[in-house]
Amino acid sequence: YNFMFKSDNGVFSKNEIDYGSEFLVKTFLKSNKKHVNNLLDVGCGYGFIGVTLGKILNAKVTMIDVNKRALHLAKMNVDINKVNGDCLLSDIYENVVNNYDLIISNPPIRAGKEVVLNILIGGLERLNKDGELWFVIRKNQGAESIKKRICELANCEVIAKSKGFWIFCAKNQ
Repeated sequence: YNFMFKSDNGVFSKNEIDYGSEFLVKTFLKSNKKHVNNLLDVGCGYGFIGVTLGKILNAKVTMIDVNKRALHLAKMNVDINKVNGDCLLSDIYENVVNNYDLIISNPPIRAGKEVVLNILIGGLERLNKDGELWFVIRKNQGAESIKKRICELANCEVIAKSKGFWIFCAKNQ
């Protein structure tokens, strides 16, 4: 697969694909054995995760973000890469109406732990039966405490670790 991405000022990791997002996508593709019909990329930025997985999995992708500039770029990247995708302006899940086979996020840690937990807990509530929530958190940015909280609500495991990044997969019990 060849991908092309437009990026710009005002979006996370504008000059290169950040390691956490790349590690999340690679780990998911290596580990996932299930067919994914639809997926939701939460806090999509310019769309690297959603566009890449939407194309490789041949899945319908919905990408959400609070940043209008990021969504404009994500929409361009959906079109450039010929992905079946929608981009929605949404403060976490306020404009999300569907449930998904896969919800995936490199959550905005700088927005604070409460926002991150709202993304993850809200994601569990929007999974289809047998759906999965995948996310990446850095060890030094609260991975342990977030894991503890999500494990109280779902079957949650650390799938991989690299350079201080932890990849999680959570499934409803």
